[in-house]
Amino acid sequence: MAAPNIKLHQYDLPAGVRFAGSVAIDTETMGLHPHRDRLCLVQLSQGDGSAHLVQFPTPRYDAPNLKALLADPQVVKLFHFARFDIAVLQHYLGVTTQPVYCTKIASRLVRTFTDKHGLKDLVKELLDVDLSKQQQSSDWGAPDLTQEQMRYAASDVLHLHALKARLDGMLDREGRSELARACFAFLPFRAALDLAGWPEEDIFAH
Repeated sequence: MAAPNIKLHQYDLPAGVRFAGSVAIDTETMGLHPHRDRLCLVQLSQGDGSAHLVQFPTPRYDAPNLKALLADPQVVKLFHFARFDIAVLQHYLGVTTQPVYCTKIASRLVRTFTDKHGLKDLVKELLDVDLSKQQQSSDWGAPDLTQEQMRYAASDVLHLHALKARLDGMLDREGRSELARACFAFLPFRAALDLAGWPEEDIFAH
C-alpha cells in the first residue's frame, strides 16, 4: 500500500483524476534507450504534495486517460530533462506530449555559473530540499513496487512546480523567458529526432 499522498494505479489514470493548468511528470524505464528499455511507470503531481503513479507491469499501453492529458493543449506538462521523457512517452504511448516546460533547460539558461543541473542539485540549491537518489537504478519492471520505489518516484515530481516558479523569476530577470519558451516548444521535435536515429549528432552543427 502506498503512502496516503501517493496513489498507485495500473495501466492508466482513473477517469476522475484531473489536473488544472499544469502537471509535473516523470517516467521510470528499464534503462536509457527508448527503443530497448520499456516504460514501466509514469509519475504525476499537481504540486500539492500528492502524486499519482501509473504503473505498467506488462507492456500494455492503451491508457486513454493518460494520453488525453499528455496531449491536452490547456495543461502544461512540467519535466526535468523533458527530452528523454517525451521520447519515451511518444514511443510507448504513441502521443506527442505538449505543451511542455523543462526545469533542466531553464536551469541551463539561467544558472550559467554552474555545471550542476541535475534535479537533486537544483532542488537543494533553490528549495533547500534533499532528495534521495538511492532507488534510481532499481528494477522498475518488477510487478510489485516497494514503498521505497514509490516514494522515490513521487519525489521526482513533487517539487517541479516550486522549481518552475523560482526558475521563471530568474528567466525574467535575465531576459531569457522568450528564449526558454522557444526551447520548450522545440522539445517534442528534439525527442522525435532522438527516436528517428539522431540522438547524438547535432544536425545544426557545421
